Amino acid sequence: MPSAFQFQCHFVLIFLAASKGETRYLEVRDAGEDEPFLLLSEDLKRELSAGQIYRRSLRCIDMLSIEGQFTFAADQPQLHCATFFIGEPEELITIDYDFVNIDCQAGDFLKVFDGWILKGEKFPSSLDHPLPTSQRYVDFCESGNIQRSIRSSQNVAMIFFRIHQPGNGFTITVKKNTNLFPCNVISQTPSGRFTMVIPHQHRNCSFSIIYPVVIKISDLILGHLNGLFLKKPSAGCAGVGDFVELLGGTGLDPSKMFPLADLCHSFHGSAQMKIGCENTVLRMVSSGKHINRVTFEYHQLDLQETENRKENSIEEFCFPSI
Repeated sequence: MPSAFQFQCHFVLIFLAASKGETRYLEVRDAGEDEPFLLLSEDLKRELSAGQIYRRSLRCIDMLSIEGQFTFAADQPQLHCATFFIGEPEELITIDYDFVNIDCQAGDFLKVFDGWILKGEKFPSSLDHPLPTSQRYVDFCESGNIQRSIRSSQNVAMIFFRIHQPGNGFTITVKKNTNLFPCNVISQTPSGRFTMVIPHQHRNCSFSIIYPVVIKISDLILGHLNGLFLKKPSAGCAGVGDFVELLGGTGLDPSKMFPLADLCHSFHGSAQMKIGCENTVLRMVSSGKHINRVTFEYHQLDLQETENRKENSIEEFCFPSI
C-alpha cells in the first residue's frame, strides 16, 4: 500500500507518462475533493509553441505545468481548493490576476504561496527560503489591486482558494521566466541530470526528487579537498561552512528529513548512492565565500530492487547503500 505522502505526490509521477504523450488522471483527496486533474501531452505543448495562448477551466484540485490563462467558476460552494504549479528546474513562475470576483467579507479567499505545502510541510523549507513563511503568502483579500502579479522564488508555487457563492471565481494568467541560478527545485521526472551553482551567496539550496532513486554525484566544487562521509552522531560537516548533504524521508520538508550522508570536500569522479526513501533531497549549504557547484544525475530505483526491501522498516529502507 502506498503511504499518504506517496499518494499526495502521485501527480508528480504523472509527468513521466505525460512526457511520453500519454494522458492520465489522478485523484487527490487531501483537500476533500475527488476531482481528477489532467496533465498535458507533449503533442499539445508542441501545438501551443507557435504562440497560441492555452486556455482552460480550473478544477478545485488541479496541477499546471504549462503557461496559459485559467479560469475557475464555482458551480457550488468550494471550500478546500488548491492548484499546484511546476516548471522546469531553471524556470520561475509568475501568476497574474486578470479577473477576481470573490466575496472576502463572506469568508472567501484567494492566496498564492511561494512554494508547495502538503500536510503542513513546506518546500522549500523555512531554512532554505529567502523569505520568512509569513511573507511567502500573498492574500488577494488583503492586497487587492496592490499586488496583482506574483512571481515565485523557485520552479514551484501554488494557490489556495475558497469560494462560497456559485458563479463567483477568478481568472489568472500563468507565465514562466528564466532563472539563471536555480536554487530550490522539485524534479518533474524520476530521472535526470542537473548542475546546481551558488555564486558567492550565503544561502541553502535543495533539489527534491519524490521517488526512491539512485543518485550519482560526478563533480563537486567547494574550494577544498576530497571525501564522502556517511552520517554518524559524531561525524558530518557541521563545522564546515560549505557542504552538500543527502537527505531522505516520507514528507516534503527537507528540514524534517533524515540526514544520510555529508560531502564536505571537492572532488572530481563519482560518488553513487541508492536511497530508498519516498523523497530524496540533495541540499547544498553555502557560506557565500566560494562559488559552489555540484553536478549529479539520478534515476528511479528498479522496481524489483524496491520490492525486495519491502520487508524492511522505513528506517532501514531509507538508509543508503553505496
